[in-house]
Formats: sequence, structure tokens, C-alpha cells
Amino acid sequence: MDTPRRGCEQPRIFTPPLRELTRETTHGFSVIDFAETTLGIVLLPWQKWLFIHALELRPDGLYRFRTVLVLIARQNGKTLCMLILALWHIYVRGSRTVIGTAQDLANAEKAWGEAVDIAEAVPDLAIGIRHVVKTNGKKSLKLQAGEQYRVAAASRRGARGFSGDLVLLDELREHQSWDAWGASTKTTLARPHAQVWGFSNAGDSLSVVLRYLRALAHQVLGWPDGDADATALELVADDLVDEPDEDDSLALFEWSAPPSADRRDRDAWAQANPSLGYTITERAIAAALRTDPPAVFSVEVLCRWLESAAAGPFGDGTWAASLDAGSRIAEGSRRVVGVDVSWNRSSTYIALAGLRADGRAHVEITADRAGTDWVLDWLLQRRDRIEAVVLQANGAPVSSLLDALTAAGLPVLAWAGPDLGRATGQAFDLVDNKRLRHLPHPGLDLAATTATVRPVGDAWVIDRKRSPSDAAPLVAAIAALWALLSPDDPAPQIHDWPEELWEETSV
Repeated sequence: MDTPRRGCEQPRIFTPPLRELTRETTHGFSVIDFAETTLGIVLLPWQKWLFIHALELRPDGLYRFRTVLVLIARQNGKTLCMLILALWHIYVRGSRTVIGTAQDLANAEKAWGEAVDIAEAVPDLAIGIRHVVKTNGKKSLKLQAGEQYRVAAASRRGARGFSGDLVLLDELREHQSWDAWGASTKTTLARPHAQVWGFSNAGDSLSVVLRYLRALAHQVLGWPDGDADATALELVADDLVDEPDEDDSLALFEWSAPPSADRRDRDAWAQANPSLGYTITERAIAAALRTDPPAVFSVEVLCRWLESAAAGPFGDGTWAASLDAGSRIAEGSRRVVGVDVSWNRSSTYIALAGLRADGRAHVEITADRAGTDWVLDWLLQRRDRIEAVVLQANGAPVSSLLDALTAAGLPVLAWAGPDLGRATGQAFDLVDNKRLRHLPHPGLDLAATTATVRPVGDAWVIDRKRSPSDAAPLVAAIAALWALLSPDDPAPQIHDWPEELWEETSV
């Protein structure tokens, strides 16, 4: 009989220890002893590995990591890790307060309930219980000496008023704003030995907290999966992080399939599912592969990120459905580019549009770099291959480039006035009617699935200021598609509209 394939004990991406991990340099062995000797729970190899590495100590006896981020596919036993850690803290470490939270409060209460059941079933632990509060929303386990494990909602007020020695945040991918994170994690500021543990499977473009923390850890590790998520760091205020490259208080332990791995690659299954061969079978994953949509399998089973989400200006799932990594512009098609600059002028994006052999429109981000100084030279080098360069004529960051591009003799098409709304509506129709194909691009896909829109008269445009991510790549794509599908290629022109109206209609 063949030996079953085993999941990977060591995560694919992780923050390495600073020194050899022994009973003197980590509390992980104490947690393992507590689980196996006191609770009678045999931990899986990856769970032992995680405790040993995440509870690394500094020479001064404090935890090396203030924040521990654990990424792992669904159904691998992360809840068990949470409740064991919580019980160890209040029974062995003597921590005053452990706070468990999840986006769905019922999930946090379920983990808490399992911990209470275990404590009440072990005589040596049961004798130390003072009382258990089982009121919904106020559940807590309190010991004779005052230590407690309580549950709080993942909201801006959920954990306020408490001081926590350990904060457990489940379903971190569901945090679409910083409110719950701020309320929960700041409970640890006055506790020198405190830790915040965040557990999750992979997220999507709306998982702003998880995406930022993961990008921060990946940056320190040298971008093991590439730096496509570097934009996530640019979108958060600089004062959130002070010299992150010199700060090792954030740990990442990521069990995930490589981005390039085929979904059928069973070695990739093992990388994302460390419980494979113990509590999860290859047969179960193979069944999920046959029945799950690719996006669901990638997130839930491979712990692999999606660049799209069911949000943004387009219909549910339509942007993702228009992705075609093999799409190409047909020979003889017009080729036009749209140019747009980020709201804070940090980056410029150039989108290329043309027609495919099947008549569908094609768009891609063909260049994106920091700043604006490079744009003119880039366009001049490709002058003979571009029929039009379209950009917003006024009221937008990119408008400052208009005079220079025009003076250089480029075929500039000024995008202005009512055409802003018409172009946005045209792009929506192309996506909705399956008449568009686009190449994958992290910035474009993120903008297309998160951008905020606002009405202008009877039309609507992209709202740069209020979009949660950089909307510039999407605006550049919309501009290029508008120029491509305009009936004629009009001469450059700037409409003489009042300045205040330009501001109102800027995308």
C-alpha cells in the first residue's frame, strides 16, 4: 500500500528565526507539552512547528513577534491552534486576558465554546474555573486567579475597553477596513509580553488588512512571490509603519501553493494543506478540484490570492470573466494608448487597446512606473506604432502632461467633458456584454474590482479620490478603449468648459 502524501510541515514562506529554537529560546515547547500532556491532544507536525517558531523569545525574555500572521488553507486545524494557545495562556502563562474575535462573532464563540468544553473535561483545569458566562456577545471563561478568555465582535468597538495579553483574530481576510484591527490590536499596547495572532486563508482585492500585512512581511523577506503587492504598502498612510525593513516584530507563516503551480499539482496541495495525509485526504482535495470553480479552489484549497472580487463598477464576476491571459491585438488593428496618473502622482499607467481577430476589444496595462518623467520618452520611442494617445485634458493629475506630449508632436487626443461619462459607460457595456478581453495586471484588476463611482449628470465616472485602491490603471484602460472605439480619430482639442465643471467631471 502506498504511503499517503503528507502535507508540508514547514510553510512555503516564513519569517526565519534569529537563533536556534530550544526550550530556552521559545515557549513553543511549553505549549506542545500542555497540549499533549494536560489536554491529551496530539498535535500535527505543522502545528508543533508553528508554536515553536511563532513563540520565539528575544534575549530579554519578551516575545520576538508582536504580530503573528498565519495563512493556511481551510479545514487544516487552525481553530485547534487558537483554542490551545488561549488555554495555555490563561492556565500556564498566567495571562490576564485573552481576546478571541472573528468577523462572524459566531465563529469566535464556537472556538471559545470548544475551549470551555476541553477545560471543563480535564479535572486539573476544571478545578481552576471560577465561572463561565455563556450570554451571547459576552461569553467569557474566568479562572480563580482572575485570568480570562473572552470573546469580542470584530468591529470598531468590539474589544475597546479591554487590555489583552493575547488577541486572536480569525477570518482576517474579511477585514475590509482597519476599524476592527485597530480596536482589537490596540488592546495589547500596554502589555509588554502581548501578541496578536491573525489567522486566515488567502484573500482577494477587498482584504485590505490582510493584503497590507502580508505585503509588509513579503517585502522584508525580499518579495518571494514578486512585488505585485507593493502597491498595497503605498495605499496605507506612512505613519502606520516606521522603518518596516528594520522591524522584525511581524511574523508571517504562509502555507500556500506557489502562484505558478497548476491546480492539479499535488505537491502544491501539500504546500497549502499541511494536514494532508493526517486529517485531509488527497481524495477529498481531488473531489473539490472537480466540483469547485477555479477561483474557489484557488482560495479555499490552495490558499492562493485572487486579484478580483465581487465589487467595483462592473457586474458581479464580469471583470474576472473577461480575463484572457492569451489575448492579443490582431494584425492591422488600430493601436491606441490611454495615459493616467495616480491621485498622489506616485505612478503613471499606460494602457494599450486594440481589436482582436474575433472583433472583441483588447486592453492591457503595457507600462507602469513611478512618477511621470519617463512617459514622454516612452511614447516617443513607440510613436510609429501608436495612432492616438488619450488623456484627460483638465482637472486630473495627468492633465499636467498634455502640453508636453502635444508639443512633442504625439497624436494626442484630449479626453474631456461629457466624453468622460460616455467612455466609462462604454467600458461597462463592453465588460457586461462580453465584448472585452484584458490581460492580467495586479493594479488594473484591483482597481476594476474595488473602484468607487459617482454620478455626473446622467452618466457616471470613476471617483479617484474615494476609491480604496489606485484607480489610475482602470482610468487609463477606459480612456484607451474610448479612443479605440470612437467613430473617428478626431484632432486634439480642449473644450472650453468652466474650471469648476472640469473638477466635477474628473475621473
